[in-house]
Amino acid sequence: MKRVLVIDDEDGIRNLIRFSLEALTDWEVLTAGSGMEGLAIAQDRMPDAILLDVMMPDLDGIATFQQLQLDPILQTIPTVFLTAKASATERDELIALGAVGAISKPFKAKMLVDRIKLCLGWND
Repeated sequence: MKRVLVIDDEDGIRNLIRFSLEALTDWEVLTAGSGMEGLAIAQDRMPDAILLDVMMPDLDGIATFQQLQLDPILQTIPTVFLTAKASATERDELIALGAVGAISKPFKAKMLVDRIKLCLGWND
């Protein structure tokens, strides 16, 4: 079973993603409401992938991703950014940082699952 960590400061978005993934896949879904909490959960639970919101207070998504990259073990976890900004330029910049993909908000549940699978190469 795949384990996915969702890091997003908005409770509604985090819950929507968790419910969507749990309804449409057999993945275990972990959630964190901040970058710091996400880093702690990633270290403790070693997810197979991370969905990371770009815009968060305190430690934003990019800073959180950079912290993940400093750890030789955590840097191996594929990360997909979630962003409210839909520009191709921004998505390209996020991928240039080392993310495996970027998904624009808002999204429909089925599209979200399909995009995650595509970004991660998961064909279950």
